[in-house]
Amino acid sequence: MGSFLYFIVDSLIGLVIIAVIANAILSWLVAFDIINLRNRFAYSVAHMLDAVTRPLLWPFQRIIPPLGGIDISPIILLLVLQGTRIYLLPIIFAPLQRILG
Repeated sequence: MGSFLYFIVDSLIGLVIIAVIANAILSWLVAFDIINLRNRFAYSVAHMLDAVTRPLLWPFQRIIPPLGGIDISPIILLLVLQGTRIYLLPIIFAPLQRILG
């Protein structure tokens, strides 16, 4: 049971990482006018990605100002998520896996 919970949490963090990367790429494509948000599908995808990533990026954006017009908060969030995934999850779930198996 502990291994299953570890897998679920690890997978959710992986999906958030993919959403942050996709949101950054989509924002570049919109900024360079490659994708037009007047397209209903593109707007829906952009709105969904923004709704998923904005609550996670907001604390970092409050602390870290844009550097030369470039927002580096997604990079910081990706570092925090990868650090959590690699270092904290095994520490948190090790006792749980010993107890639950």
